Amino acid sequence: MASEIAIDHREKAHALLKADAEKIMKLIKVQMDNLTMPQCPLYEEVLDTQMFGLSREIDFAVRLGLIEESEGKLLLGSLEQELSALHEAFTRK
Repeated sequence: MASEIAIDHREKAHALLKADAEKIMKLIKVQMDNLTMPQCPLYEEVLDTQMFGLSREIDFAVRLGLIEESEGKLLLGSLEQELSALHEAFTRK
């Protein structure tokens, strides 16, 4: 029973972190489409703030034992790759 609860908490933590990463991606897409260029300080500020917040969330989940450190790094790395591809696509327009 306790192991089932622990697994449920781990699954929820992973789902929440992934949802937060997706929110960052959507926020940046909207900002790039409607508001600012990637070279704009506002864009960089939002991106830096959001990525820092997500990295702190991941660190907290790792310290609680809800996710593995490698899982957290994979999530951040994946988001960084997606953002990089989005940035490249935007600058090619």
